[in-house]
Amino acid sequence: MATEVYRESFERRTKTVRYLRFLEGLADTQVGPIYLGMWGALAFFSYLLCVFITAIGFGEQVGYNPIRFLRELPVLTLYPPPPSAGLQMAPLQEGGYWQLATLFLSLTLVFWTIRIWTRAVANGLRPMVPIAFSAALFLYASIYIIHPIWVNSWNEAPPHGLRGILLWTNHFSVKYGNFYYNPFHMVSIFALLGSTLILAMHGATILATLSYGAHREIDEIEKSDEGTHRAQLLWRWVMGFNATAYTIHQWALGFATLVAVAGAIGVLLSGPVVPDWFQWGCRADIVPGLQKACVP
Repeated sequence: MATEVYRESFERRTKTVRYLRFLEGLADTQVGPIYLGMWGALAFFSYLLCVFITAIGFGEQVGYNPIRFLRELPVLTLYPPPPSAGLQMAPLQEGGYWQLATLFLSLTLVFWTIRIWTRAVANGLRPMVPIAFSAALFLYASIYIIHPIWVNSWNEAPPHGLRGILLWTNHFSVKYGNFYYNPFHMVSIFALLGSTLILAMHGATILATLSYGAHREIDEIEKSDEGTHRAQLLWRWVMGFNATAYTIHQWALGFATLVAVAGAIGVLLSGPVVPDWFQWGCRADIVPGLQKACVP
């Protein structure tokens, strides 16, 4: 029954459709093969508002000159309010544009997460994709919302813009000692490298066993000496542990979500709990050769 519903839905949504019925039925909006729905439409409009506000803020910085706008786009930045503003609403030119853009960006991510969740439920699927996306949402919320509120200043959040986010990354590490000594940052980087390795090995293993039909997992997964069986043997021989077509995706999901979750915890602890990660590293005895710089 579920398979038939999926096939019908897939065939219907891959047809070339050119209608967009926002006014007739926002909750059933479809653009070509893509189902937008109410939450997707809300995310789309919220993102447009975020882009529009950001463009207005950037435009003011270049006098609304299109040539300067394109030339200086990589360095244009919307900064959050100054530290003296705390958590208050700031004038547009003094952080107000950043506050409005961040508001609609946050709404966009929330609406999009709900859209993915409702689509999974509607198709009878486990909501693993929105759960994984929620890890990234947690990291975003920790950086842009939770941590600034905790330290009572929107100025702690990153600016909007390519140069701004890079400068914030460096500044945040320097301000709190040295982020490289943050153990949650270490775990996050470990998980990032681990998830990259697992994804690469998974893809390479399937490609290596294509001649045995490994890409047709449903058809040959229980057959002996077929592609999936050989792939599992390869992982056991090379890695030392068994990895099936199911567990390898569990490993990948776990490592990928750990990147965001560990990173978010590291950000939240910086300042209120640990004001200086280098001194924390000194007390934890993980800075050999630099003990002279440690405060007794």
